[in-house]
Amino acid sequence: MATVKELKATARPKAGKGAARAERRAGRVPAVIYGDNQPPLTISLDDKMLRQNIFAGHFLTTLFNIDLDGKKHRVIPRDYSLDPVKDFPLHVDFLRLGQGATIRVSVPLHVSGTEVSPGVKRGGTVNIVNHTVELEADVEHIPQFIEVDVSKLEINNSIHLSDVALPKGVKAVSRDDQTLVTVVPPSGYGEEAKAAGGAEGAAAGAAPAAGAAAPAAGAKAPAAAAKAPAAKAPAAGDKKK
Repeated sequence: MATVKELKATARPKAGKGAARAERRAGRVPAVIYGDNQPPLTISLDDKMLRQNIFAGHFLTTLFNIDLDGKKHRVIPRDYSLDPVKDFPLHVDFLRLGQGATIRVSVPLHVSGTEVSPGVKRGGTVNIVNHTVELEADVEHIPQFIEVDVSKLEINNSIHLSDVALPKGVKAVSRDDQTLVTVVPPSGYGEEAKAAGGAEGAAAGAAPAAGAAAPAAGAKAPAAAAKAPAAKAPAAGDKKK
């Protein structure tokens, strides 16, 4: 179930840059609610409260009930802008959600199991190929994140979108089976593997050669033994005569 938070808003009858600057000077942030085949509503929100929600994380996947003059509007943030220098919010766009609405959301990935991954233990590094996944979700089942478990991942192995179980009421937008996470080998891993393979091949080739040398040495010994009696026998007979 998606998280639903409360926000209090004030109607903002005037639009335009001048009115927006006046709202910011008063410690409020201009915003707009649109969608669901209804006219847009220009509102303003408390700057401090909005900052807390934005910087708490998952802002763009969190549902809000905006209380405007006693009437609540179920919305989800679709975009927001921050001051490039001071990082305070400048404006927010909210999408109004009707009953049973389905929307597209960009959901971040959370990687778990890194500390026990066999590939990481061998010196590999977890590489997040896609940090977010585009999903289509029922508004009541928008996930805060998608968890990817790499606890069994070896070096050069990957996890794809099809390997991840998506929550109820959620499906992937892309038809391609995206690569989400992979474990890349450490520097020099390829050269070490080649060297190890070459050493094993050399050892395997040297073993038969050593075995073949043994019979050759054994064959020389009988020949030498045969020559010794033949040379000594006549010499001994001559001396007795």
